[in-house]
This record gives sequence, structure tokens and C-alpha cells, in this order.
Amino acid sequence: MRYFNWLWRFITFIVLLGFAVKNNQPVTLRYFFNTEWHTSLVVVLLLFFSVGVAVGVLAMMFNLLKQRREIANLKRDFRARKHLADIGTQPVQPT
Repeated sequence: MRYFNWLWRFITFIVLLGFAVKNNQPVTLRYFFNTEWHTSLVVVLLLFFSVGVAVGVLAMMFNLLKQRREIANLKRDFRARKHLADIGTQPVQPT
């Protein structure tokens, strides 16, 4: 399985490298107030892909933090109920 993983990484790298080599044409991005940015198409695609991944991770983080908080509350409740159940099952010591 480890060799398959490395083979998959190598093939992905070669495909992405070929994509980058074939798409090195210069592009111009125009902004407000007549500002422009001249760079290659690969850089623009990589930048927008990275921003998209970052936005997706941030959107997911709120849900993840909410789930972690809920899991912590459930674990605390479980421990409290287990402790109460253990107290109820202890044998009574004769005096």
C-alpha cells in the first residue's frame, strides 16, 4: 500500500507539472482604479485554488468546533452518569 501511495503521488506530480508547463502564457488581471497584475496563468490558477481551499477549510472549522464542543459535553455527562451509577451499585457496609 505504501508503494501504491508513492506511485500515486508521483503520477499526480507529473500530471500537474505537465499542466503547469503547458499553461505558462502570460495573463493580465485588471482591478479597480486601473490597477493590473501581469503573471502566468499557472500562478493565477494556483492562487485561486489556494484561496478556495482556505475558504472551504474556514467554513468547515465552525462546524468542527461545534461538534467538538458537543462531544466534550456528552463525555462529561457520560462520566457523571457513570459515577452516579457506580455510587448506587456499591455494597452497603454493615456498621
